[in-house]
Amino acid sequence: MSSVDVPLERGRFGRTARRDSWWVQPLLTFLGLGAFLVYANWAAFQGNHYIFGPYLSPMYSPLIFGHPGEDSWFGAMPAFIPSFVTVAMIILIFPGGFRITCYYYRGAYYKAFWADPPSCTVGEPRKKYLGERYFPLIIQNIHRYFLYFALLFLVFLAHDAYKATQFPNGFGIGVGTLVLTLNFVLLASYTFGCHSLRHLVGGMFDVLSRRPVRKKLYECVSCMNRRHMLFAWMSLLWVAFSDLYVRMCSMGIWTDWRIL
Repeated sequence: MSSVDVPLERGRFGRTARRDSWWVQPLLTFLGLGAFLVYANWAAFQGNHYIFGPYLSPMYSPLIFGHPGEDSWFGAMPAFIPSFVTVAMIILIFPGGFRITCYYYRGAYYKAFWADPPSCTVGEPRKKYLGERYFPLIIQNIHRYFLYFALLFLVFLAHDAYKATQFPNGFGIGVGTLVLTLNFVLLASYTFGCHSLRHLVGGMFDVLSRRPVRKKLYECVSCMNRRHMLFAWMSLLWVAFSDLYVRMCSMGIWTDWRIL
């Protein structure tokens, strides 16, 4: 059978035959992720107003070092660490690494920030495709290891949600309690829908029917994975709001209403 080689030609940047508003989604992604990065970096450099009563900002959890009088793991920040370094700058390395290497976020910020490509069937500015086989993108392959840290951080956040019910006069529920509890739920939903977790619990096997427990776990993770993008955005925005809520209450700008 004869064959004809058809050369692959890359169109110039932004060129496409699409007639829909293909640029809207990458633009919204750019604005959303950009806004979160600006706020997260600003909040991480503050180093204060991350505690209000029983509430602890998720950006500073777990509180491994703290100011005098705070219930931190190891007391004050060691002297050998530069004074501009805050707890959040240390903590956010792990959940940040989990999100940066996330399969969904890769596709999102590749399009929004690098235009690689800006959208499907839209010309990109590069002439050569390297994939994720070379530095620095080869680092994306450590996503599965950041998953282990993300699962561990869920334990800390669940404990923070519990502590958010422990007021000086005993058990109670405030608006902040609901905020931090929902933060844990959304982050758990995002983490439990992770592609790497799905592979870990059962995706590595060719025949799952012989492993009923693994099959059930795989189905549960797959169910969460179908809404992975939704949980990725909701949890991202709620982390920022949770920090903002604790910060505003600590500064006396917002009032934490007690429900119970």
